[in-house]
Amino acid sequence: MKGVQEISKSPSTSKRTLVSQGSVDVYAAQCNNCLKWRVVETQEKFEEIRSKASEKPFICSRKANISCDDPADIEYNSTRTWVIDKPNLPKTPQGFKRSLVLRKDYSKLDAYYITPTGKKLRTRNEIATFLKDNPEYKGVSATDFDFSSPKIMQDTIPEIAEQKDSANKKVKIAKGDT
Repeated sequence: MKGVQEISKSPSTSKRTLVSQGSVDVYAAQCNNCLKWRVVETQEKFEEIRSKASEKPFICSRKANISCDDPADIEYNSTRTWVIDKPNLPKTPQGFKRSLVLRKDYSKLDAYYITPTGKKLRTRNEIATFLKDNPEYKGVSATDFDFSSPKIMQDTIPEIAEQKDSANKKVKIAKGDT
C-alpha cells in the first residue's frame, strides 16, 4: 500500500517544488494481482483500503469499470516523490483529518491530525487532552490515531535535495546516492 507525495518541476528551475504545503496530493494503491497502480479518489477511500490491506488486499476490480487488463492509472517513477504507508493503520476517526507533511530535507513525513474544530494535534498526548476537553467526541480514543510516518522511496527524491548526514550536517545528495 503506497501513498504518493505529489512533486512537480518548477518551470523556472530544474529543482522540484512542492505543489501544496507538503502533504499528499495523490493517493494510489497497487493491485495485489497485476501490480498496476490505481489512483484512489479520496484520502478517506485510501484509508479504508489501507486499514484492511491484510484481510482484503486491493485489486483493480474494486474500482468501477476497471480490470487488470486496463492500463495503470499512474506509473511509479521519479516525476513525483512516492511514499509507502504502513498497511492496516486505523482509519482516521470521522471528523478528523490525518495530515502528512514532508520535511524540507526529505528525511521523513510528519503525521499530524486536524480536529473538527481545526486544531492541529502533533502527539497522542495532545489528542488525549483534546478528547478529554471535548466529551462530544465520545467513542473516539487516542488509540484510534496513528502517528506512523510513511517511508519515503529514496529513488524518487529529487535529484538534488538537502539532507542531513550522520554528523547532522546538511549535505546535498545526488540522486542514486543513498
